[in-house]
Amino acid sequence: MQFSYSRVDLFKRCPYHFKLRYIDRLTELPNYEANSPLIVGHALHTGIEKGKKAMLKEFYNAFPLVTNDVINEAIKLEHNLEKAKEWLSDFNNSFSFTGGYEFIHEYEINKPEFIGFVDLIVKRKGTNDIAIIDFKYSNAIEKYKESPQLQIYKYYLEQEGYNVIAMGYLFLPKTSIRQKKDEDLIQFRKRLNVTMRKLKTTCLKIEPQEMEIIYFLNECKEIKKAIQEKTFNWIKNPNDECFACNPRFAPEYLEQLRDDKGELIMTLPKNIRREKKIDERPDFWIYGDSYVGKSTFVDKFDDLLFLNTDGNTDNTTSPVINIKDEVVKEGRITKRTFAWEQFLNVVSELETDKDSGFKAIAIDLFEDLREHCRIYVFDKNGWEHESDGGYGKGWTMVKTEFNNAIKRLKNLGYQIIYISKEVKSETTLKGGAVRTNFIPNIDDKTANFTTGTVDLTIRAFMNSDGVRLLQLSKQRNVFGGGRFNFLNDTCELSKDEFIQELINAQKASHAKITAKTKLIKEEIKEDKSVKQTVKEETKGTEEVPPGETITDKEEVIEEPKRKTRKRKSSTKEAVEEAKAEEKEETLDEKPKRTRRSRRKKTE
Repeated sequence: MQFSYSRVDLFKRCPYHFKLRYIDRLTELPNYEANSPLIVGHALHTGIEKGKKAMLKEFYNAFPLVTNDVINEAIKLEHNLEKAKEWLSDFNNSFSFTGGYEFIHEYEINKPEFIGFVDLIVKRKGTNDIAIIDFKYSNAIEKYKESPQLQIYKYYLEQEGYNVIAMGYLFLPKTSIRQKKDEDLIQFRKRLNVTMRKLKTTCLKIEPQEMEIIYFLNECKEIKKAIQEKTFNWIKNPNDECFACNPRFAPEYLEQLRDDKGELIMTLPKNIRREKKIDERPDFWIYGDSYVGKSTFVDKFDDLLFLNTDGNTDNTTSPVINIKDEVVKEGRITKRTFAWEQFLNVVSELETDKDSGFKAIAIDLFEDLREHCRIYVFDKNGWEHESDGGYGKGWTMVKTEFNNAIKRLKNLGYQIIYISKEVKSETTLKGGAVRTNFIPNIDDKTANFTTGTVDLTIRAFMNSDGVRLLQLSKQRNVFGGGRFNFLNDTCELSKDEFIQELINAQKASHAKITAKTKLIKEEIKEDKSVKQTVKEETKGTEEVPPGETITDKEEVIEEPKRKTRKRKSSTKEAVEEAKAEEKEETLDEKPKRTRRSRRKKTE
């Protein structure tokens, strides 16, 4: 196993969490909160290296939808970027780092036994003297005074030949002020700007501590031993420091499937590298206005089973199971089966199904299913509202019940399709303008959970000309996104058109990588060819016998010069250029170098 500071730190805080992530290799759901440390941190690094525009683009693109909270956090980011750049412009003042220097951003330390990323290396020009800086978006300065993180970086950087003469943390101020009940959004943002201007950065210098690396290496040995000893007690959150395992902080994290005994259900895959294939049946979430044709579009997929909640099945032909409450009266006794129980029964049937031939499951409507789950939990506990379950408990129980059932369904290997109606919301931009957003008709937490379980989220809509379309590319006012870089912003609301866009996007991505690899190989080959030519020329000159003369000057037919490659504006251009290059290679090969032979002067 390759260790890192964060992995060892997680092991110390929560061995159970470490096991789930690094041994069982379970995937944690993404955190789409506006102040997500991971998203904010990455964006800030981008801003320091490439500027504000690149920072904001990366930050906004990290979210399914740009909301008011996201914009508020972006305002904080802009202020912190200015503060960070101001501090870096006067680096000598903080560290007495005399002479000229250069910045190396996000330096990777990659050893067989260790991996880590240094936020910033400041290198004195002409020397191997460096200072290592780690950025922290936090106000908890005291807890980092004893952190071994920079000591570990120092140890491995010195193995690479660097001379670490200074270390430190740069703390960028964090504020959690909220909008008051008596102020509108514009007033709050003015107050936010004023508050951020007043806040200052803090630099914490760290002195070398040689014992810290010894402790770290010993901890790595302890982890190795724990992995080897299958009898190790993987304690859950022993010191109440693991936020991801503690439901009070992030209940959507690490909620895994368990059997009746409470044991974790996990099957490790075979250690065989998978072949990369074109995915024509991705899991997706489609939403749109009523009567736009969402269900009809989904119905075109083969071997599909509809789980319908609203009874609207007249325009579809695929097999359907109605998910609804069933009330049966037996004598004086009325028995009720909740819709959510019907859904769980379907999932149980699918878990043992081998003969039906279904390859895809569509839930129509997804928000109805979530509400059915909510009602079921209410009835089971005798509640009228989530708040009846105590502080946060009711909400957590509903969410856990729903999320675990969806995970059961996803675990079966079918193509999963969610269908939802859309609603509109509003986001107030920094200038005061109001932008209309299009979002699925479901609560934010469920929406964020769901988009983390599918390959893409798309919107169906009708344009001004009455043409039904799919929104493929990411838009800031349209909830969506996914793992495909589509070549076109939209396509017709047609299964065939959609599949073709999927294929084109994946081929373009592959072509772009292939073209890049090919370019590198060509450059290496060309470099070797030039070196060989120089060698031959030198050798030829030395072999001319004394007293002999050359009648003809040596002539070399030059290779055609490489065309300067422009940066592609899209993957589409990459595909086109890759095809053009392939055609040129087959029709017009490069001329080989030729040389006239040296001859003795003859009378």
